[in-house]
Amino acid sequence: MSTHDVYKPSVYQEPGPPLDRENPFESMMRRFDVAAQILNLEPGIYEFLKTPTKIVITAVPVIMDDGSLKVFEGYRVIHSDILGPSKGGIRYAPDVTLDEVKALAAWMTWKCAIMDIPFGGAKGAVRCDPSKMSPGEIERLTRRYTANLIDVFGPDTDIPAPDLNTNEQIMAWIMDTYSMHARRTVTAVVTGKPLVLGGSRGRREATGRGVMTVTLAAMEKLGLRAHQSRVAVQGFGNVGSVSALLLHQQGCKIVAISDITGGYYNEAGIDIPAAIEYVRQHRTLEGFTGGDRITNEELLTLDVDVLIPAAREDQITPSIAQRMQARLIVEGANGPTTAKADPILNEKGVMVVPDILANAGGVTVSYFEWVQDRQGYFWSEERVNRRLNRAMRNAFEKVFHTAQRYNVSLRIGAYILAVDKVATTLKLRGIYA
Repeated sequence: MSTHDVYKPSVYQEPGPPLDRENPFESMMRRFDVAAQILNLEPGIYEFLKTPTKIVITAVPVIMDDGSLKVFEGYRVIHSDILGPSKGGIRYAPDVTLDEVKALAAWMTWKCAIMDIPFGGAKGAVRCDPSKMSPGEIERLTRRYTANLIDVFGPDTDIPAPDLNTNEQIMAWIMDTYSMHARRTVTAVVTGKPLVLGGSRGRREATGRGVMTVTLAAMEKLGLRAHQSRVAVQGFGNVGSVSALLLHQQGCKIVAISDITGGYYNEAGIDIPAAIEYVRQHRTLEGFTGGDRITNEELLTLDVDVLIPAAREDQITPSIAQRMQARLIVEGANGPTTAKADPILNEKGVMVVPDILANAGGVTVSYFEWVQDRQGYFWSEERVNRRLNRAMRNAFEKVFHTAQRYNVSLRIGAYILAVDKVATTLKLRGIYA
């Protein structure tokens, strides 16, 4: 794969059918409000936890290859630093909004709390279309964005990571730019780096591996056996493809996959290694012959045991939820289910493993990477995977028992667990005034 290939958004960006989008921050707040009411949060604590600690909006000027100057808009939202330094990815997308970044930052706060990671939540973004930019333009964009946030980023303050349309190379540029300003090499300022620059083994597969772990844990609760289960995966970027491959290796039959070009269905099961190799060569699934063509909407409503939405936000709306047949949904993406769809899925008895638990494998191994960088001692991939598996299993059990205790869905159970931990920590720390 050439350097330019990694910036093609079709590899990562997999929107489903035309759907009625919800405001992502309002969608997050609906779930937060339910948890806050159950926990009977004091009004002041409620206001503190819902309000981002810091919002930075910055102009990012870039000299383009043709010599022209173009100014992009960049964001960094630190939702919380109560549990520790804030942590969260950076995405490059032409349609990103501040409300989306605020929601993603809050979700990071709750993920870290659920996983018992000593980080708060943050998220960053630049509104741009990387598919229309050269590697040199993207490098200049990244370095200027980093320089603009030099007083925000730091291994003890705010630690970025890859997200939509960003990758190891972009993290390397962030690390190098920060290090040049610091006048020393600071590997722990960012995670998701190349191994040679202090990255962690197992980091690239971490989110998908975490999805696989909680999927198997949830299947056990439902009495589903892996080798008898049919699975559909929406989105075939890093998270979707790794989740599909690992579940395939566990004996699940992956009957449908999709990306931005559409879906592919095979009743006998899709050859996932062949599909991954096809995407490696062609960048998308377009032209893949291992299954019959279906739409993303058809994939979401297939008669399967498990559905893994691993594309983008707002894929499962009320109209989709009413037609869904899966018994188990495991949210590989952030915010794939709208708040208005939750009651419909609950009424149908569908178990939903929420995003703030299901895809927390990425931030967990990012934490492992940060620890290894700080120690200057690096673990084997087997140790990383073993510790990730244990952390995901423990978190699932805590969320499951919290949901049972309060007689709520796993999603609300996860929010109760996370909000309670952050609120308790805030009370113990007190308010500095």
